[in-house]
Amino acid sequence: MAVIAAFVLNAGLNFVLGLIIAKLLGPADFGRFALATAGAIVLNTLLFEWLRLSATRFYSGRVRIHEPWIRHGLDRAYAVIATALFAAALLCAGFGLETGPESRGAVMAGTALAALGIGVFDYHAALARARFDGGLYFRLVAVKNVVSFAAMAATAWYWTRPAYVLAAFAVSQVVTIVILRSPLRDPAAPVVRVRLRETWRLFLAYGLPLIAANAIYQILPFVNRGTIAAQAGFAEAGYFALAADVTSRSLSTLGTALDLLLFQLAVQAEEHHGRDAAERQVAGNAATVVALLLPCAVGFWAVLPALQALVVPEAFRGPFALYAGLLVPGLFCLALMNFALNPVFQIRRRTLPVIAAAILGLAVNGAGLLLLPPLLGPAGIALAQSLGLGLAFLWLSVRALTGPQRIRLPWRDIAAAAAASLIMGLALVPLRHLEPAAALGLCVPLGIVLYGALAWGLDIAGLRTAIVLRLGRRHPAPAE
Repeated sequence: MAVIAAFVLNAGLNFVLGLIIAKLLGPADFGRFALATAGAIVLNTLLFEWLRLSATRFYSGRVRIHEPWIRHGLDRAYAVIATALFAAALLCAGFGLETGPESRGAVMAGTALAALGIGVFDYHAALARARFDGGLYFRLVAVKNVVSFAAMAATAWYWTRPAYVLAAFAVSQVVTIVILRSPLRDPAAPVVRVRLRETWRLFLAYGLPLIAANAIYQILPFVNRGTIAAQAGFAEAGYFALAADVTSRSLSTLGTALDLLLFQLAVQAEEHHGRDAAERQVAGNAATVVALLLPCAVGFWAVLPALQALVVPEAFRGPFALYAGLLVPGLFCLALMNFALNPVFQIRRRTLPVIAAAILGLAVNGAGLLLLPPLLGPAGIALAQSLGLGLAFLWLSVRALTGPQRIRLPWRDIAAAAAASLIMGLALVPLRHLEPAAALGLCVPLGIVLYGALAWGLDIAGLRTAIVLRLGRRHPAPAE
């Protein structure tokens, strides 16, 4: 539960921080900041993601004690890549000194530093999750959010320069790891160089296909934001970026929190009971993800007008609702791929289909960029992204759910979640047109109560059973 609590805290503060940064920088500079942030995420994915994924797959509490070369291999690979990236950031900063903090060199330096900060923090957070140390993970997220919130908001207010805000973000990530360096350490053990080479080969074989897929999915928003900036200016790119960021966080934050816990359960099941048990766990995990993410997507769509009127900075209103509405279906499909379908191939260590799905999505998105903007304007770019992600999801679903090795999902639970979400959405539609405060105040509790009652009554994805069992363990019956 500490992992879930940490992600709720992280999501809430990141949501507020994003709105504050957008307000302080303004649409044009926020568009530059968002484009640089997307570039930092792509860079982090290309350089560090294979190691983070390897940490979640091959590191554990048992490995920490009995196979120390796994951590040694991870640490040394991170150190080499981080040093090279930091040197590149210094080089870009040197080129930017002559032209000032708004120069391309300065923004590139901030982008490289942000990628470095993301990589360092995500790696150590993955180690804490793999050890099932929820308390340490919660402390990591809490400290990181407090430090980054203060540093980034103060920097945006005082300097209003995207490059400086990116640098403040990077420093906050590294400071968090320094503060909590003691509990993150493993017991001292000698380094075996032969084992290091073996572990690096294992990490590359497992992680490279996933890196390629994740990089493609991160390239999609980067290319789309760049296309909007080129066609309609950085202000329009800022409108698109804020809508995409808020929508993505609303749909993926809970999914990420679930994946952090559920995938580790699948790894644990394989470690103790074999591959069949792991695949059963993955199938159950997928039903849980659908049962919790689908009502989130429907609920976000229902409160979108009220959210825009009450929370979004005034300069971004209008385009925000348009872009967010078009992006919801695609980002929901991306969340299902990341948290329901990808684990099927991860647990089997056969991740090439994930790359094929990503390439298909990128190709469809590219075709959409050529065909849709002339017809629909900048909105066509958002629609192209949703079409690309939707077709990638369909292709990956076919690969996972057909053939002799198909995963056997609990379709009854998925159908029940879809029906309950539909009922909830129909009940909320009339409330969308109320005054914004009233709409938000009614839609959120009504949606939670209605879907919660249906989920409890139908025991969707075994959620009621899990809650009852947990409460039973916490409050055992008294002995006679």
